[in-house]
Amino acid sequence: MRKALVGFATIAAAVLAVTSAHAQQAIKIGVILAYSGQFADPSAQMDNGIKLYMKQHGDTVAGKKIELIRRDTGGIAPDIAKRLAQELIVRDNVDMLVGFALTPNALAAGDVSAQAKKFMVNMNAATAIITTKSPYMVRTSFTVPQLNQTLGSWAYNRGIRKAYTMVSDFGPGHDGEAAFHKGFKDAGGEIVGAARYPVANQDFSAFVQRAKDANADAIYIWTPGGPQPAAIGKALAERGVDPKKTKVLGQGELTSEDALKNMGEAGLGIITAFHYDYNHQSAMNAAFVQSYKDAFGRNPDMFSVGAFDLGEPARPDDDRSGDPRRHPDRLYQASGEGRRTNRQRRVRQDR
Repeated sequence: MRKALVGFATIAAAVLAVTSAHAQQAIKIGVILAYSGQFADPSAQMDNGIKLYMKQHGDTVAGKKIELIRRDTGGIAPDIAKRLAQELIVRDNVDMLVGFALTPNALAAGDVSAQAKKFMVNMNAATAIITTKSPYMVRTSFTVPQLNQTLGSWAYNRGIRKAYTMVSDFGPGHDGEAAFHKGFKDAGGEIVGAARYPVANQDFSAFVQRAKDANADAIYIWTPGGPQPAAIGKALAERGVDPKKTKVLGQGELTSEDALKNMGEAGLGIITAFHYDYNHQSAMNAAFVQSYKDAFGRNPDMFSVGAFDLGEPARPDDDRSGDPRRHPDRLYQASGEGRRTNRQRRVRQDR
């Protein structure tokens, strides 16, 4: 797994290490997100993370302006994401591609990155294989298996012996299912049933009833961000699933702040695993959360922190990249080699 994660200013500094023959007036960054549709709010949180970093650190580096060119996929739309990536590279002449809240879109853009030899930063999409699609790609978030395999073994070690799983029927949901199954079964647990539901599904009554009828010790749920977590919480309450009796487990989106507000008491007792929580007690995170709330009137989440962490401090004296249009592999190395993200420092500072 690649260790190096990158930031706007870091990448910008690497882009600036260009021969005079290729000097340019602006550093162009193509941002591809689902600004409309089912995943508009996660994408808004990501965009807020970008805005906050640039508000705090400015939109120029070494005298060059950073220009963001935003494009909307409208949801899970790999064909559109691929077309937008191609247009940004060919027509808009961007220096890099960033964004990607959703796995299918990131995979499609990854092919374009590889073919065009264009640098790409995946700020969220967490299916494990994504970064294998292009040698010029890095990720500033996490992978689904690293959370959910651990959750599976943790569940067994806490006395859970039988589990039922229900996941969203696309890449990261499949990753979550496989990882939880492995962690749980390797520890000695039994999977008594499994279901996959449509990505756009909003009525979970039948799925939850099936899970309840399995009489498992726990129900594991993988759902993406957006409106589904709250809809699942509603179905759990309506079908009489009490998390105090039947453990409800999942990845962190299931207990996001907005989801819990909409769930009410139905959210009490749900157990989730995640790589970031705005409640984490560290000086760096407290400052980040306060700045985010002041700017946008809400708390950050894992979407916004993944985008903010794109803003790793620059190394303006780093001249290893050469011309990024000719050497994107060197740009990758120069922009992140051996560094930790802001999020890692934010979470680990007080440990």
